[in-house]
Amino acid sequence: MITFHVGSFPPRPPVPPGRPGLPERPGQPPQPPRPNPAIQPTRIWVEQGEWPGRLYERLLNQRIVMASGCLDGEAATRLCAQLLTLDAEGEGPVRLELHNLDADLPAALTVMGVLDTLRVPVTAYAGGRTGGPGLGVLASASHRRAYPNAFFAMSEPKVSFDGPVTAVAVHEEQVRAMLAELYARLAEVTGHELDEVRDDARRGRLLTAEQAVDYRLVEGFAEARGPAGRGIAGLGGSA
Repeated sequence: MITFHVGSFPPRPPVPPGRPGLPERPGQPPQPPRPNPAIQPTRIWVEQGEWPGRLYERLLNQRIVMASGCLDGEAATRLCAQLLTLDAEGEGPVRLELHNLDADLPAALTVMGVLDTLRVPVTAYAGGRTGGPGLGVLASASHRRAYPNAFFAMSEPKVSFDGPVTAVAVHEEQVRAMLAELYARLAEVTGHELDEVRDDARRGRLLTAEQAVDYRLVEGFAEARGPAGRGIAGLGGSA
């Protein structure tokens, strides 16, 4: 005997796959559900191609330079070339974005020297972790600001030598001179004694963004840039 529950007679046939609530016509393939007009699709770049280069070029049009990762000799050369180009092309300020920046000691000193010779003001914005000689690049900017999530690791750079005893002694003397230049720059910017800066680096002192402001390594926090304009490359600024 077949029984039906109250409210289900006559029994409804099962709904076939396809559009919810509407049975499909015989011989037609299943129809996909209609998209919800209230939900906008997410757009991503699926074909990268040369997009990093184009993006950096657009940032340069807005006088924005980015440096991230480990700054070695080759990267320092590219960074210096970008800074010198912007300095030659106009008189507007330059925004230097430093994200998770660490650096080889000679490379950092190279960028520091170029920053000292630029005619235009450079404001550095530090995000993520900035450490080691990368702090010298930050300290050489005209103005220094930190994103709220930034950390600053004061540490001595790691170097290794190989070769005859006389060559190792020469390398050690060169590293001492470069370290003295780095610590002198940090002491000049922060107002701390040179020995105090050196001791903080040897201890591997870590500073939050708030502590970096108190240490006077940075002048304050990054501010909002304001509403975006049409700009040259669609990244804000005047047209």
